[in-house]
Amino acid sequence: MQKSTATILGLMLVLSFTVFGILIKQALIEVKTYDRSVTVKGLAEAEFPADIVIWPIQFTAASNDIEGLYNQVDSQAQQVINFLTSQNIAMDEISLSAPTINDKLAQQYGGQQDFEFRYTALQTITVYSKSIQLVREAMPKLTELGKKGIVLSQNDYNAQVEYIFTRLNEIKPQMIEQSTTNARMVAEKFATDSNSQLGKIKKASQGQFSINDRDKNNPHIKQVRVVSTIAYYLAD
Repeated sequence: MQKSTATILGLMLVLSFTVFGILIKQALIEVKTYDRSVTVKGLAEAEFPADIVIWPIQFTAASNDIEGLYNQVDSQAQQVINFLTSQNIAMDEISLSAPTINDKLAQQYGGQQDFEFRYTALQTITVYSKSIQLVREAMPKLTELGKKGIVLSQNDYNAQVEYIFTRLNEIKPQMIEQSTTNARMVAEKFATDSNSQLGKIKKASQGQFSINDRDKNNPHIKQVRVVSTIAYYLAD
């Protein structure tokens, strides 16, 4: 009886050690599996039209009479505003800043006065509009004001047209989905080539969105770009 009990106990111990060994082996395999991973990047790019245009219009005037200079600036500013409204640009999209007046005599520190006009003025009128196509159609017609004697200053850095894209939050989900899908395609190709199976996501990070002009001739078309970095587990 005691021998039979000892035999059964021995068999149970052997079975326990066998099961324990299998579990240990399985655990080691799982640890090994979860230690293997591949990190890939997924790119998403798309083009969208800008939705806001900022168009600064600058012109200059000169005179030896300060009061006459202000009258000249006021008259020409009204001509610019009339031109803009004639192009169906709304008045609430047009803003007028105070002119910058420069007194050349005040800048002289002795020496001969060799300037033709003592006073010069720089006036800026800004169009801030969501009607981008309407504004773009008006831009080349600005030469009509030049023919009327208004001296336009369009090469100044502060007079550069700016196009803004504000709908980033609207397009974020679809672009992140696209970048994630592209990343998984790369990871699946790697897994296939290495005779592995692609597992769950180990770690993921979304890069910053970048918004740039498509090219220098089409600044009103924006190229939006995002890169997602994702690490996947690999299994045999």
